[in-house]
Amino acid sequence: MDNYLLDNIFLFKSKNFHDLDQLDIYSYPDDLFNKDSKDQIMKILYGHDQGYIIQQNRNREEFPNNLRLNNKNSNPFIIETPVPQVINDLNIYTTCINGKIIIGLIFDKDDNPYDYKDLFEELLNELLNIEKTCSFEDEIEIDNLLLTIFIDIRRYGDEYIEKKPVIKFHYQESFIKVFIFGIDYVGKTSLVRRIKTGKFNDNYFLPTKKFNIEYVQEEKKGLLAFWDLPGQRNFRNKWLIGLQDSNIVIYMIDIANQLRFEESKKEFWRIINLYELEGVPLLILGNKIDLIQTSNEISHNQIQKLEEEIMNYFEFDRIRNKKWKFLFTSVKTNFNIKTAISVIFDLV
Repeated sequence: MDNYLLDNIFLFKSKNFHDLDQLDIYSYPDDLFNKDSKDQIMKILYGHDQGYIIQQNRNREEFPNNLRLNNKNSNPFIIETPVPQVINDLNIYTTCINGKIIIGLIFDKDDNPYDYKDLFEELLNELLNIEKTCSFEDEIEIDNLLLTIFIDIRRYGDEYIEKKPVIKFHYQESFIKVFIFGIDYVGKTSLVRRIKTGKFNDNYFLPTKKFNIEYVQEEKKGLLAFWDLPGQRNFRNKWLIGLQDSNIVIYMIDIANQLRFEESKKEFWRIINLYELEGVPLLILGNKIDLIQTSNEISHNQIQKLEEEIMNYFEFDRIRNKKWKFLFTSVKTNFNIKTAISVIFDLV
């Protein structure tokens, strides 16, 4: 379960593909290409259409109006049929948009890109021509486009392709999708790492910009699929994509950072009020309890008083139509992590 069907997504943008010095490169979640990857990039560009796009740029031929990159008018983005390629052991699936953009998916070497053809084309058409979420002029728009496509294709692979043999081996009711959300710096990715590996990285301070799915098999209980999405403001609208079909949601709070309580509370209720989450169990984790420790051990009275303060501030008593529980944790010290796992199964 450590190999994922979709490993990476990348985007090349240029007005002149024959001049790689003018190429803008984007990739997610890993930076696979840079200005020194010219040989590999050129192979990908030639492999897409036997060099036709590069030749067009070299001859400086004008693209028709309906193929222009800027889509501010009613003309749609033209999305070519994806092309499979194997380059330097990379299983790549590329499409071209308006003759100026190459978007590529990199799959596990044993995966079949054709399984994703319809989904890939439909996603691009919906995002570019219907929702018009990206003009390719803004880096944040491009980053969000790649993240959205990555999440949707990962979810498709997880729920419709990779999940099938898992359910065949395990009982269906034992497969639990756990969606974790919360603002940045609260410890979501560290929690998943702690649960999966039992380890905590003291040097891991920067918030992740990566979306990840991790599988944890709990003996005699079932298979947990943890969906961990970035918490930075620019990525929060993608939470709505990831939480679909969740069996339980976990919301994490950094209880040691009261300066961001208002922001955290706002994001919590924005998601919890969604109709789609009605009836979905909720586990709220007040993380980093170790940072407010005033002695070697936190007394029961301290815990109780702090819990009451947090419950009142976040107005958790307003939660309706779902089972829920609040729990203090410290991912760093491993406090209550095993309890949190048990609560997940109890709530589901």
